[in-house]
Amino acid sequence: MKSVKLLFVIALLGAVAMAPIAAQELLTAPRFFDTVAERYASIEDYIAEISMLNGEERMEGTLSYRRPNLIRIDFTRPADQVMVSDGETLLVHVPRYNVTLQQELRRRQENVGGLATAQGLRLMRANYSIAYLEGPAAVPLDEGSNVMVTKLRLDWRSTNEGFRQLVLSVDDNGLIRRIEGITAGYDEVRFDFRNIRINQSIPATRFDYTPPSSANRLNNFLFEQEG
Repeated sequence: MKSVKLLFVIALLGAVAMAPIAAQELLTAPRFFDTVAERYASIEDYIAEISMLNGEERMEGTLSYRRPNLIRIDFTRPADQVMVSDGETLLVHVPRYNVTLQQELRRRQENVGGLATAQGLRLMRANYSIAYLEGPAAVPLDEGSNVMVTKLRLDWRSTNEGFRQLVLSVDDNGLIRRIEGITAGYDEVRFDFRNIRINQSIPATRFDYTPPSSANRLNNFLFEQEG
């Protein structure tokens, strides 16, 4: 079930891949981050193609987000897998096991999609130190890539956060193209975002999902709900 737990990591990070910013000036890293956070307040919704890499395991799908905390991922890899959350409950249907996983989220920091809001980024601002990874100059996203990005490095100040370190790669259009994270358990994960479409007037019904009645139900698969 390792791949299922990684879905929660996707949920925390998935929506950080939008928010165009103003033309990049020579800014300190914290101010650059603040500029991105300021834009998040104006984002109503977005759609993006997302892929996640964890070791040899790769997951892909289409991510939909609507403020303040609605998120859905329709996976193509694994095929037909679905993840939906309203910020209070996380629901994952895994066809290959014929199981639906449900998790009541305990804390504000764990709310799915929470990082895709001004509030979520304020939490990151408060709980992480922020610096440029290699300075403010743009570098290729990958060796030989024509996509140039500025990389921000965030290191946790509190062990209560889910990630020890985050690296955000921001392209010259102000879009985050990649997020690399090291979890509290030292797992390394990478998220890539493509074809990002902002403010698409996504209806709330997009996030309605009823899993097959034949699927087995497993509650609180990540952690027990607090009493």
